[in-house]
Amino acid sequence: MAVAERENQTEITELYLMGFVGLGDLQVPVFCLFLLIYLVTMVGNILIILLVVIDSHLHTPMYFFLGNFSFLELCYSSNILPMILTSLIHGGRKLISVIGCTIQYYMFGVLAVAECCLLTAMSYDRYVAICKPLHYTTLMNDKICFQFIIGSWIHGLIVMSIVLYLMHLLKFKFCGPSEIDHFFCELNPILKLACNETYLIEFVTTLLSILCILLPFFLTLVSYIFIISTVMRMSSVSGRKKAFSTCSSHLVVVSIFYSTLMIVYILPKTDNLKRINKIVSLFYTILPPLFNPLIYSLRNREVIEALRKTVDKLYAIERLYHCNLA
Repeated sequence: MAVAERENQTEITELYLMGFVGLGDLQVPVFCLFLLIYLVTMVGNILIILLVVIDSHLHTPMYFFLGNFSFLELCYSSNILPMILTSLIHGGRKLISVIGCTIQYYMFGVLAVAECCLLTAMSYDRYVAICKPLHYTTLMNDKICFQFIIGSWIHGLIVMSIVLYLMHLLKFKFCGPSEIDHFFCELNPILKLACNETYLIEFVTTLLSILCILLPFFLTLVSYIFIISTVMRMSSVSGRKKAFSTCSSHLVVVSIFYSTLMIVYILPKTDNLKRINKIVSLFYTILPPLFNPLIYSLRNREVIEALRKTVDKLYAIERLYHCNLA
């Protein structure tokens, strides 16, 4: 009966994202915080991409994956943070069309699925490097690395195309209310506005979430079990430290990303989880792109050395330029 009544309501074409309404005097500090996070995320990840491209010492599978991961994180942040900043300018809420909301959700899903796949590929790369070093050049050649990258993006596109096709097949319409209690167009709040029954799409998205989150997480976990087992058997203390330092930062990003995704998309939708959904979402949308340059790369000696060499080259070019002018 409730569904039938909602179907008779006028279909809405615009939505309000009620991200951070009611902050009062905290609105300006929160805006500045998110702006700082966005700038650090953009500058840090762009810097990593440039270093991987420029420095020949970083032309290895590990840094090839890292460069692509940084590009993915740039897209990820740019899909969400500018909208948060815009909403804060307008008092914490943002008007968006249903089509625009659908596009944002589609892009978010593609990037999230691609990130799960890419994190798995990066863990496999570390597994081969530490557990099978003699076969590394064979198992992680250029062709295989490109297949991992292209496969990650294709996987994300296919999964989200299935969800959008299902919404089209069910002739999804939104009857309101026109407010989404979230800071971006995430599926669970959107489904609350649907005129249609949502059981089928909830079942399909949960199933896809299990496949796209739990399976990559399990493969990553298995890789690190073998890595830790191999490292613990190393006789060299310095070798153990080097291996752990290479993998520890990756584990931090993986832990934050997967644990929060599981809370939102796989665990039962209890009232307590629904109440903290918006806060938990910050941990898989905002923090991983920020942490990538801060703890995954800029702590790495090879990246720091590449940065130093690049700065020295730029300084030498500048001096030569001024000498020619003189």
